[in-house]
Amino acid sequence: MYCKVIVDIAHSQVDRIFEYSCGDDVKVGCRVKVPFGGRVTEGFVVGIGETPSFDASKIKPVKYVYDEQPALVPECFALMRDIAERFRVPAAVALRLFLPSEMRLGRVSEAFTKYIKLADPDISLNKTAKKQAAAMQELKSGDREYASFCAKYGRAAVNAVVSKGGAEVYKVRRSRTPLSGEEEPFLPVRLTPAQQAALEYIEKSDKTVQLIHGVTGSGKTEIYLSYIAEVLKRGKTAIFLVPEISLTPQMLRQLRRRFKGLAAIMHSGLSAGERFDEWWRLRSGEAKIAIGARSAVFAPLENLGAIIIDEEHDSSYQSETAPRYSTAEVAKLRAAYNGCKLILGSATPSVESYICASRGEYGLVELPDRINKKPLPEIIIADMREEVRRGNNSVFSRPLREELSRALNDGNQAIIFLNRRGYAKTVICQDCGYVAKCANCDVSLTYHSEENCLKCHYCGAKYRMLPACPECGGVHLRYGGTGTQRVVADLKQLFPSARILRMDNDTVSGKDGHYKILSAFGRREADILVGTQMIAKGHDFPSVTLVGILDADMSLHFSDYRSGERTFQLITQVAGRSGRADEKGKVVLQTCSPENYILRYAVNYDYKGFFENEVKIRKATLFPPYSLICRVMVTAEEDGAALAVLKQVYFAVDELRKRHGEEFIFFNKMHSPIKKLQGRVRYQVLMRLRSHRLLPQIYDIAVRCSSASALAYVEENPANLS
Repeated sequence: MYCKVIVDIAHSQVDRIFEYSCGDDVKVGCRVKVPFGGRVTEGFVVGIGETPSFDASKIKPVKYVYDEQPALVPECFALMRDIAERFRVPAAVALRLFLPSEMRLGRVSEAFTKYIKLADPDISLNKTAKKQAAAMQELKSGDREYASFCAKYGRAAVNAVVSKGGAEVYKVRRSRTPLSGEEEPFLPVRLTPAQQAALEYIEKSDKTVQLIHGVTGSGKTEIYLSYIAEVLKRGKTAIFLVPEISLTPQMLRQLRRRFKGLAAIMHSGLSAGERFDEWWRLRSGEAKIAIGARSAVFAPLENLGAIIIDEEHDSSYQSETAPRYSTAEVAKLRAAYNGCKLILGSATPSVESYICASRGEYGLVELPDRINKKPLPEIIIADMREEVRRGNNSVFSRPLREELSRALNDGNQAIIFLNRRGYAKTVICQDCGYVAKCANCDVSLTYHSEENCLKCHYCGAKYRMLPACPECGGVHLRYGGTGTQRVVADLKQLFPSARILRMDNDTVSGKDGHYKILSAFGRREADILVGTQMIAKGHDFPSVTLVGILDADMSLHFSDYRSGERTFQLITQVAGRSGRADEKGKVVLQTCSPENYILRYAVNYDYKGFFENEVKIRKATLFPPYSLICRVMVTAEEDGAALAVLKQVYFAVDELRKRHGEEFIFFNKMHSPIKKLQGRVRYQVLMRLRSHRLLPQIYDIAVRCSSASALAYVEENPANLS
C-alpha cells in the first residue's frame, strides 16, 4: 500500500503531495510520522493507493501512525483546498486549523488512570509477606486505583503480587472535562408565538443563511437551542459559536442542562489535555454539539445539521493570523458542503449582513420585542462637558452616582462598562510633555496601580513605574485617561460598603477565570461588576437594573469607517444587560458628544434608522460593502528590509493598477498608524477596490515579495486599521 502525504511544514517549496509506503493501519485522514529531508516530520494522509506513482524502490516507508481512527474527516480536505486557494497559504497551514496545536505537535495524548484487580486468588505467598497478603485480601472485595493502592501497601509489595500473577494492572481512559460540575435539571420551555414563527420560517426557508435580528432579551438563544434539538433528532450535529471566551461557560451550562454530555467546549482557555479530550469527543461522535469561539468553526463534526454564529457582528470572528479568514465565510463553506442552515444572530447585525438580508440573499427573522414584554431600558445621557462646568472632575456624572445609589439601596446590582483596562491610559510629564512608550511598540504604556508598573497592552511587556521623567528629570508626572482599576478605586470611595468585582484581561487569569467572576456575580456575591467589552454581550443577570457606560463616545473617534457602527453596537449591547427580569432597567451613558447622531440612534434603540443612515454614507463615500478595503502589510525587524519589500509590493500593485485602473478607488503606500509592534516595524500598501476581482493577484504579489527578513500579507476589510 502507498499513501499520499502532505508534510506539516509551512513553506511553499514543499507545498505538494509526497508518497510513502504503508501498512493497512494507515487510513486517509490519519496523522503520521514520515522521513523527510534527512529528518522525521509529521504529515497528513490525504490519499491511499495500491500502486506507486513512480519507482517503488525510491519510496520510503511511514515511520509511525498516530491515529487508529483518522483525525481528519473528509470535509477537512475540501475546506483545505478552498482555504489554501483563497488565502494563498500552503495546504499544511490550512490543515492545521482542524487540529488542536498541542495534538498536532504530539505534545498531548489521551489520559489514563491505572487500576489493579485480582487475577488469581490461589497463588502462594511467603508467610512473612504480610503486606502482599493484605493487598490480595483487599482485592477480593473489588478493583482499586493503582496509585493509592501502592501508597497503602508499598509499590514493592503490590508489584510483587502482580509479578507472581495474583493481580494485574489495567488502564481506563480518563476524560478531562472542563467546567464540570453538578448539572442543573432542564425545565422545558414553552416558546412564544414569535419564537415559534421564527423556527418555522427558518425550517421552511430555501435560503442557506438565516439572519435573526432580535433586540437584547428577545429570546434568540432559545431559538438556537430549539433548532439544535430538532437537528439532533434527525441524527445530525451542530456548531454553536460565540464571540468571547467569557460567554462560553454560560452557554455551555445551558447546552449541558438541555443536552447533557452531547455538548463539547472548544476554546484556547482550556488546558491542553482538556482541549484534546473535548476535540476527540467530537471526532468520535460521543459529543454532537461544538460550542466555542472562532476556532470552533473547524470542529471535527460530520453530518452537520446547523451552524449558529451568535453576535455575528463581532470583530473577533475575523482571524488576525494567517490564514486571515472570516468565520462566517468558512461557516458558509461548511453549510454548503453539508447542506445545512447557517444561522446568524444579533441585536445589532453588521451592515454587510443586514444588507444581504434586505436584498433577499439571506432569510430574515425580526424579533422587535423582549420575551417578557418588558420595555428596553431607558437610556439617560450625561453630558460630561456640563459636569466639568459644574466642577465635577470625577469619573462619575451626577446622574450615574444617583442611579447607582438608588440601585444599591433597592438591593439590585449594577454593571459599569469601560473599554480600557489598567489604572490610567498614559503617564505624562507635566514639565516637558514626555509620554512613556513601549520600547517594542509605537504605543503609550498603561499604568497598573495594583502592580505599580507600566504595561504594553500590545506585546505584554512590563516596565517599572517611573520615579521621574527620563527626558527632563521632572517629578511632576500625571495620569491621563481612566481605566477599570481606577474606576474600582473610585467606586470604593463613593460606596464603601458595596461589594465590587472587576472583569478584564488582568483579572481573568487561568482557564476558569471568566467563569469564576461571572458565577460569583450571578450568585449575588457582588453588587457592582466593572469590566471591559467581555461583559458587554450575552450575559443575563436578572438583578441588574443599572448599567453605566463610561466614555461612551471613545470608539467614535477612531480613524475607521466602522467607528460609528461599532459605537452603536457596543452601546446597544451593553445597555441590553439591564432590566432583563421584572424590574425596569436604566442606563446612564456618559459622553462629551451628546449631540452625535450615532448616540441618538442608540438611545432610541433605532437600528433601522441607524442602518439606513449608515448605508447612505457608505454608498456616497464608496466604503464597504460598496467597495473592498485591501491592505498589504509589510513587517520586519529592520527598517531597511521592510522598505525593500514595501517597494516591491508597491510597484507590483501599481503595475496592476495601470492595467486595471477602473478597479482602484484609492491606492498609496505609507507607515502603518502603529509604526512598530512587538519589535517589528510596519508599513502598508493601502487600497480601496470596487470588487474582489483583483484579490487573487494581490495575494500572489504578497507571497512573491515576502522574504526571509520581511513578511508581506494581505488583509481584507481589516477589523483594525491601526
